[in-house]
Amino acid sequence: MNQIKEKLSRIPQTPGVYLLKKSGGKIIYVGKAKKLRNRLHSHFRAGKDSDLKHRRLMSQVEDFEYILTDTEIEALILEANLIKEHKPRYNVNLKDDKTYPYIRITSEPYPRVFITRRIIKDGSIYLGPYTDVGSLRKLISAAQRIFPIRTCTRVINSETILNKKHKVCLNFQIGCCFGPCEGRISQKEYLWNVDQVVRFIKGKNSKLLKNLNDRMLSLAKNRLFEEAARLRDEIESIKKFSYLQKVVDSVSADRDIITVASKEKESCCVVFNVREGRIINRLHFYLENREEAEPEHVISAFIKQFYMRTDFIPGEILIPFNIADREEIEEWLKKKRNGRVSIVTPKQGKKAGLMRMSLKNAELLLEEMLIQKKEAANMVLKSVETLQKDLNLKQPPVRIEAFDISNIQGKDSVASLVVFENGRPKKSEYRKYKIKTVEGPDDFRSMAEVVERRISRLLKENRPLPDLILVDGGKGQLSAASEVLLKFGLKNQPVIGLAKKLEEVFIPGYSDPQNIPKTSPALYLLQRIRDEAHRFAITFHRQRRKKRTLRSVLDDIPGIGEKRRNSLLKAFGSVEGVKKASISEIEAVAGVGKNAAQKIVEALKNWGRE
Repeated sequence: MNQIKEKLSRIPQTPGVYLLKKSGGKIIYVGKAKKLRNRLHSHFRAGKDSDLKHRRLMSQVEDFEYILTDTEIEALILEANLIKEHKPRYNVNLKDDKTYPYIRITSEPYPRVFITRRIIKDGSIYLGPYTDVGSLRKLISAAQRIFPIRTCTRVINSETILNKKHKVCLNFQIGCCFGPCEGRISQKEYLWNVDQVVRFIKGKNSKLLKNLNDRMLSLAKNRLFEEAARLRDEIESIKKFSYLQKVVDSVSADRDIITVASKEKESCCVVFNVREGRIINRLHFYLENREEAEPEHVISAFIKQFYMRTDFIPGEILIPFNIADREEIEEWLKKKRNGRVSIVTPKQGKKAGLMRMSLKNAELLLEEMLIQKKEAANMVLKSVETLQKDLNLKQPPVRIEAFDISNIQGKDSVASLVVFENGRPKKSEYRKYKIKTVEGPDDFRSMAEVVERRISRLLKENRPLPDLILVDGGKGQLSAASEVLLKFGLKNQPVIGLAKKLEEVFIPGYSDPQNIPKTSPALYLLQRIRDEAHRFAITFHRQRRKKRTLRSVLDDIPGIGEKRRNSLLKAFGSVEGVKKASISEIEAVAGVGKNAAQKIVEALKNWGRE
């Protein structure tokens, strides 16, 4: 605590971002402040009068960092970036469990327009993100039908056109492509059409229709009737598409309507994109709200994270209630848009009605998501059901605990326990064991020890036993585990062994393996669990062996004590670094003489080959 007091006394009174950390250096909260000193002092001075969430947060804080910025806007942007990167527990985080799709307009001489989930910084333009893939596909399909922009992946430039490298394909023949590969359209004309596609996608149809109409009249005046007719058809198609979009405002306004619904530590934010008075898109995003932040904080966090991801900023953003940092966000968005942005909380009239409609959508989507989560938690996977049938178990083995032993000639013998629930790994419940009572390479007794330790712990803590125990190995390992279960009086505890060579499944009381088809999803599930237990055990064994070897190689060399060892590791970074060094380089380290250097080189000659 004295260290924190010292750091607090040195904080300047400037804008910036602060990161609160718990033991181990894990960041649990990121915040911004107009005056860092005041904000951090208020955090650490807060007492019993502060809310429960804040008391819970500060009870875990062991350290903090801060980053100075020149302006509040810079602090706001940095805060949003750090939250996205670290996903701290006490911040509201936009979920990234899936990659949202964008529309990409490539930076090629003759650009393509298509849906992508990967953002590549190569000069391409990205529109989005979108959350309704079905509506997005309809939008792109309409854009490609109205504007025959190329969809092929050919490299098309002035050189390929001049050398006649490509020939027009069927898309050109059926009127779905302008045919730029053969120079059937100039680059200037092609790029003009791409610009109209972008306007169409953004919902800027009034300006788009005017541009197309002017171009059509100009072509007709110059007696280019075929091209004029094509533009006429494009105009009609755009008008038909526009009729499908709901008109919510007689004024051709651009605005986003944002609302939030929160329940059971989950939040759903809905964004309605209104362009030229029409709703062109509805987006919805789920947020992690683990500490149940107030709705105002959720909206504020969402606005910052959402507009970090999207390029188009409307002139007006409607939100259901005021937020503390509204002015800062407005200033940031104003700079990003290069134009005025107002964040408004409507109380009555049409705008308030739009807010109610958006809130209803958010509540329905959140309720649907919570129902799906509950159904998923209760649903038993097909492979688990098949395993129950194949092993003739009384109930589905929803929770499976698997054990594996790892050692080399009995040295550094360890065991692993991995847990799978409903066919999925539950890594928070994985456990590592050092074998304590067995010397030498005895996998049977080692297995007995670790199973006994696990079962004893579960019974002592009055925790439920697994639906199935899986041991890596054949009849010997299974027999060892079964004897332990009988010792505890657990005659009916399901336990099986999975032998590596022929992937045979053994159960107690049967000398022959069970006949599980090689293509069965149940066998595949058992293999996955066994392989995960093996991987976890091997990793732990290597760590132990490396630690032992690292210690013994240096510490067991005559004349090399703790002080010399630390000097060597500091100079070369690791034992591997010491091994690669020459005698003269080792001798140059403070406190290491020529004789000691020769002993070290000799001792490390075969290190790492075991």
